[in-house]
Amino acid sequence: MSLSILAIISTVVVAHFLALISPGPDFLLIVKSAVKNRKSQAVGVALGIAAANGIYIFLCILGVGSVLAASLVLMTALKILGGLFLLWVAFHALKSRKADYAFVTSETDEAQGGSGRSWGREFVTGFLSGISNPKNILFYLSLFSVVLTKEVGLGFQIALGIWMTSLVFFWDAFIIFILSQRRVKAVFGRVAFYIDKAAGTVLGLIGLKLVESAIFEDRKLS
Repeated sequence: MSLSILAIISTVVVAHFLALISPGPDFLLIVKSAVKNRKSQAVGVALGIAAANGIYIFLCILGVGSVLAASLVLMTALKILGGLFLLWVAFHALKSRKADYAFVTSETDEAQGGSGRSWGREFVTGFLSGISNPKNILFYLSLFSVVLTKEVGLGFQIALGIWMTSLVFFWDAFIIFILSQRRVKAVFGRVAFYIDKAAGTVLGLIGLKLVESAIFEDRKLS
């Protein structure tokens, strides 16, 4: 493999990591889950997000990603579904009461998980967040349009896809691990109610923006 190809791949890897650490809807869901659930439950969100990213990554490798991204109907549907999903998450965050967060500062794991959700529900929440975000398919399509050349074999492309998917999971799991530490969680416990409300508000605004974009901007293109 030539040095130019290695340079391109290195650029793609760095770009992926920088995008990964940039706060967005997935990051807010990770913080919400880590604050409100036990670590074993919150990891479900991280795995769900990684699974959704993995699907888009391998669709791009197979060449299906470009077809999906070029479909105005599909991209509009993703925007609407993603927007409605984020609005649903925001609704549940904003309707919760301050008493619902009392368990966060409890000393026992059992109490910490008392008001939490199951691992499966957290996985579904993370997966729906990742799969309904149209920016994910566009981002990975732009990255792999650089990597998908004749000089880069299919095996290496698959290995890169597995690495990128794994990185998404381990980065999100790392955030959960940090926020689940007793001292960190004790600090967050004092402001968990307000964090959840702030995260819910931002997610709701993002959801409204997605729906607005799908209805008005995409209509102009049709």
